[in-house]
Amino acid sequence: MGFNDRGNSYRGGNRNGGRGGFRGGNSGPREMHKVVCSDCGVETEVPFKPTEGRPVYCRDCLPNHRKF
Repeated sequence: MGFNDRGNSYRGGNRNGGRGGFRGGNSGPREMHKVVCSDCGVETEVPFKPTEGRPVYCRDCLPNHRKF
């Protein structure tokens, strides 16, 4: 029984420890930045600071530009 107990706690700790620290860093709402969609021209907000010279798309246009 002792062997199984150690195996379960090791797997559980590995699963929670790897992701818990990453997600735990969120301390509130994200800063949103106003941008104009590069396709349709509608004003929208994105949760990242846009890089100059790179296109930014609204929620409706973004799926048209995703690469799978």
